[in-house]
Amino acid sequence: MSTKLHLDPDRLFPTDPATRDIARGLYESVAHLPIISPHGHVAPSLLLDDEPFSDPADLFITYDHYVTRLLHAAGVDLATLGVGRSGPADPRETWRMFASHWHLYAGTASGYWLTHELSTLFEIEVEPSAETADDVYERITARLGEPAYRPRALFERFGIEVLATTDDPLDDLAAHSALAADPSFAGRVLPTFRPDAYLDPTAPGFTERIERLTETNGTAPDDFGGYLAALESRRAYFIAHGAVSADHGVGEPYTVDLTDDEASALFRRAVAGDLDAAGAREFSGNMLLRMAGMSARDGLVMTVHPGVFRNHSSSTFERLGPDTGHDIPVTTTYTANVRPLLEKHGLEPGLHLVLFGIDETIYSREVAPLAGFYPSVFIGAPWWFLDAPDAILRFRAAVTETAGFYRGSGFIDDTRAFLSIPARHDMARRLDSAFLARLVREGRVSLGAAERIALDLVDAIPRKVFKL
Repeated sequence: MSTKLHLDPDRLFPTDPATRDIARGLYESVAHLPIISPHGHVAPSLLLDDEPFSDPADLFITYDHYVTRLLHAAGVDLATLGVGRSGPADPRETWRMFASHWHLYAGTASGYWLTHELSTLFEIEVEPSAETADDVYERITARLGEPAYRPRALFERFGIEVLATTDDPLDDLAAHSALAADPSFAGRVLPTFRPDAYLDPTAPGFTERIERLTETNGTAPDDFGGYLAALESRRAYFIAHGAVSADHGVGEPYTVDLTDDEASALFRRAVAGDLDAAGAREFSGNMLLRMAGMSARDGLVMTVHPGVFRNHSSSTFERLGPDTGHDIPVTTTYTANVRPLLEKHGLEPGLHLVLFGIDETIYSREVAPLAGFYPSVFIGAPWWFLDAPDAILRFRAAVTETAGFYRGSGFIDDTRAFLSIPARHDMARRLDSAFLARLVREGRVSLGAAERIALDLVDAIPRKVFKL
């Protein structure tokens, strides 16, 4: 017997009727506002090529690590889902596998988003299961052949005003240029400068990347000054193509201030492949500080996403490669680690520094107090393992009493799963409305103030933080 797919119109709102009424009203005032997505991982080629999505498994499963990791934990081989390849070998069988494990997603953020997508986009009325898998698959497949389900049509339907991608510093950004020049496409798709592999000597292929980078300005690969100039030149190239931010995905947000001579000596050893772990940490920490200086000068917003143990399963990494669902959070500390950066650049008016974390203990202890003093520091929205209903409410409670609502980044969806973008932003708007409604009922915020805050959280705040 099939089970009805349930999408409650009052989902995520408080259970108390009076508080729920306030939350509902706040949400309705912002529900249909445009989506501003200043950090994410959707490929610009998706919108440039505007090709139909191939099949439901490719669309919902293979590239969504939230989905595949739970299947793997239940004993499903990732390779059978197409993870690490160009897509599933047998899309229908992959979908059947997913549907038969639908119960695994009850109570999870991914289950919430998938329910929203299936219900609102495809009008699916039954839960996926072994019994319903083929029928649901065929109904989705039929829709994917319609013009209304092409990427550009969905972009417009979702109400996305700004979508940022994540890009290698040496990317020619041709897709971004083509989209910007296309009069039939009205959205803003902005590149983001992501230099991690060019700043960390322990990154695979570091020397080869530096050689390609320094070729762009004709300097020797071990010339530290030429290396810095090449990075600045590529940042300027990104800015000319619409970029507003530079993203840094570091294991540890460590910063250290070194002289040019000290940094140059470490750089030469790094390029030669002769730098030990301690030296690599010092060099990377100094480059993170120097990136803040560049951001203060050229205006790119600096976002820092630390605290991830990448490729935790060696055998999975060797077999399927990176970004295949086995990155795990680690403890993060900011206060001491970013002090050298803030000592040097924290009071400079050109710097916007957005600090994210997966270790939620840092929000009340470190990030909110830092953002509550330094005008350059903003609180990054809950990210990755924390972009979930209860975690977002914990985040609001952790940071608001110290830093208020206006020292945050606005919601960040940080996703590769294109169809989940409206579900994620809708979730955030509902949760912020619920949190504000409680403050109104407790007499801590007036209804008028709550109405303004709800609007600013989805519009004015992300525009200000990301200089849009």
